[in-house]
Amino acid sequence: MARTPTAPSWSERACGPETISSSPSTTTCTPDGRRWPQWGFDIDDESAVGPGNLEDRLGDSDDALIGAARAQMLVYLALRSAPASQLRTVLVPAERASRRQRSGLITPLEDDDHTRATRAEARGAAPHTERHILRARIRSMGLDDFLTCRIPGTEVQLGMSRKLFAACERLREEDLAIAQRTPGLRAEDQPAGDQELSDDAQEEQRLTQRRIFREQQEEARPRLRPLLRDAYEQGATSDWSDLLRRPQEPELDLEGDEGLLEAATPETYLAVSRYGLPPARA
Repeated sequence: MARTPTAPSWSERACGPETISSSPSTTTCTPDGRRWPQWGFDIDDESAVGPGNLEDRLGDSDDALIGAARAQMLVYLALRSAPASQLRTVLVPAERASRRQRSGLITPLEDDDHTRATRAEARGAAPHTERHILRARIRSMGLDDFLTCRIPGTEVQLGMSRKLFAACERLREEDLAIAQRTPGLRAEDQPAGDQELSDDAQEEQRLTQRRIFREQQEEARPRLRPLLRDAYEQGATSDWSDLLRRPQEPELDLEGDEGLLEAATPETYLAVSRYGLPPARA
């Protein structure tokens, strides 16, 4: 079954000693070294949606939206935790159907005529337009600006749309609330004596905690559907500065990089350096 591109797993050596409070014991690492819980990654949200890719059904399925937000949570956390200097926005055709040369759900962008033409039009308008007006004009051209950042230590850039970012933000808030009201789930709630348990006993305890958390997530699903749908729809008209809760908009990349191979799904973005790829097999 096809899945949307997700963020790579960052190795433990990239993590600092700090652990985020109010988090389950199983964590993952963001590029700045912070640890975040791997909430919901064991839940097969696709089972609630049916066959097909989650992003193909975001418009008519709230369960697909929940599943897509969970699948892209690592990308969201990377973007949320990245320094402002590392964030930028790239232009992608807002009308998903207009992206040509589709390969399944993914559209290669560097050779997409429509993408190249609309980006050129935006570059032409830039010198004569104030920056805050330019973003509105870009939307009128049928373009969207996806937030992206390069994953440190790699040549990979990941990003997502405003709508999916807003949905991920709301889902994370709801998962945090579940963690805070579930006894024993947060790291700081673990009794000191637990460190004396055997490895098998600690693993069993972690599995039990994750099972309880998953059950709480599933119980919350009916309430999550309208909450994430509202966040997703409102994200379309939100400024990135509001979504990021920062005073300035991220840098708008109008020049592009000829050294990048770019691809987009309806709500996500991926770029790699063409020079960092292994040579094609004969």
